[in-house]
Amino acid sequence: MTPLMCLPREWAVVYYLTAAFMPLVHTGATLAQAREPLELVQTIALPDVRGRIDHLDIDLDGERLFVAALGNNTVEVIDLRAGKRSARLEHLQEPQGVAFVPESKRLFVANGRSGRVDVFAGAPLAAAGDVDGLEDADNVRYERSSGRVYVGHGSALAAIDTASLKVAAQIRLAGHPESFQLANGDSRIFVNVPNARQIAVVDRNRQSVLATWTLGDVKANFPMALDEPDRRLFVATRQPAGLLVYDTKTGMRVANLSIGGDADDLFFDAARKRIYVICGQGVIDVVQQRDADHYHSVAHVPTAPGARTGLWVAARKSLYVAVPARGTSPAEIRVYAVR
Repeated sequence: MTPLMCLPREWAVVYYLTAAFMPLVHTGATLAQAREPLELVQTIALPDVRGRIDHLDIDLDGERLFVAALGNNTVEVIDLRAGKRSARLEHLQEPQGVAFVPESKRLFVANGRSGRVDVFAGAPLAAAGDVDGLEDADNVRYERSSGRVYVGHGSALAAIDTASLKVAAQIRLAGHPESFQLANGDSRIFVNVPNARQIAVVDRNRQSVLATWTLGDVKANFPMALDEPDRRLFVATRQPAGLLVYDTKTGMRVANLSIGGDADDLFFDAARKRIYVICGQGVIDVVQQRDADHYHSVAHVPTAPGARTGLWVAARKSLYVAVPARGTSPAEIRVYAVR
């Protein structure tokens, strides 16, 4: 007689049902885990970094990550091969945006409090010049075709010639620019102007505003990303928290999704047709693009409160997320691999 034959009939039935369904439960959990679009693969400590962390950029060939530690008045330089900080640029004044120019191996750092863009070059990085007179210098973008760095400041975009370090153009806006994206196929720049509750469409050749798209019943539009082949612009708002999708040809809004609060960076993964929204609420919202007009949320990846900036690097298939120090927990960079 087997041990099961000694059990009451009801218990034996429960045993057999449990034995039958456990493999299915295990398989389901495994499949669910395998479907997670982001996997945390590395954590890089940022010792002695306090306060808010702003934007990031990368030196792909040199495998260096640059982190604008605004609240610490430093730029942290991370050696991605070694997985640790290798250098620190100090005595800055609220560094907000960073842009690395690979041709000249120069790093441009926009400082909000000093209204200046500091330029660093060499190995190790050392001061190589600056561009002054840019009130509340903020987001920075590099355009390889023109050899210019665009900087959002005051109520304008400034175009800096990277060779001469002179301001080559100024484009006036209705308010302070936050995130902006440069189109590659034409001369447009799409600019978030939250104070004016609008998206400005700028012609960088004519140095003028072509159009403005009003936000309607939402506001606080800070991060932005561009899907140029499908003519779609992605904008995250904070009040209320939402992801807006615009047709870049017509300026019409085609979709609106709910996301986590306090978003400050978002990126479009063109290979996987995904949008990664980094939210200071403590989550990365992952949104799948079914087609140009249809989107759905596929994951809410937990991070940490205040982690709202980062960098998507398609060449490395990695999303870097900046986590500020909280209490006894040090600041760090979390590295997520895409799946």
